[in-house]
Amino acid sequence: MGPDALGELLLARLGEAARAEVTDGLLTVDVPEPDWLPALQTARDDAGCDFFDWLSAVDELDDGFRVVAHLYSLRDRHHLLLRTLVDRERPAVPSAVELFRGAAWHERETHEMFGIDFPGHPNLVPLLLPDGFEGHPLRKDFVLASRVAKQWPGEVDPGQSLGELAPRRRRNLPPGVPAPGEWGPPAAAEPPRPRHPRGPA
Repeated sequence: MGPDALGELLLARLGEAARAEVTDGLLTVDVPEPDWLPALQTARDDAGCDFFDWLSAVDELDDGFRVVAHLYSLRDRHHLLLRTLVDRERPAVPSAVELFRGAAWHERETHEMFGIDFPGHPNLVPLLLPDGFEGHPLRKDFVLASRVAKQWPGEVDPGQSLGELAPRRRRNLPPGVPAPGEWGPPAAAEPPRPRHPRGPA
């Protein structure tokens, strides 16, 4: 079954709210959030997409978060990208673990990195980040402190250091990074340096 025939099959099962597009031989189907689980089940049971490859998300800023799952048919050898868009203020989409047990790890990672909830997940606990980490690093509004601490690629020529730049040139910040002092906790006052006792006269 080719991607066009697969798309027609899925659209016939999912209804008018679904949208399908074939790009470079890959079928992508967009469904509303309430149809997420029915679409996954239809892809598994009717289209033969029995292998759950991966799940992640894309930060679409004001539009919300686009949750994406890649499925594959081991028998027919066709691929399918299934997507849905969730609200930015309360991002949530039902867990697919009941349909694909392999979704458990991917939903935990997506929850941790994007802050998307997966109601019905049996154990939605942190997976990769250290204990006490605050924020969701793959959101576009998350400030990457290392971009401020390290020089930005392309700021200097190979073999040149920041100290060798002309005095009039100021250091550029990467896009989306606020100026130092505009984010993070306030800097603590520097403790006084201890005075060393003098040696014997």
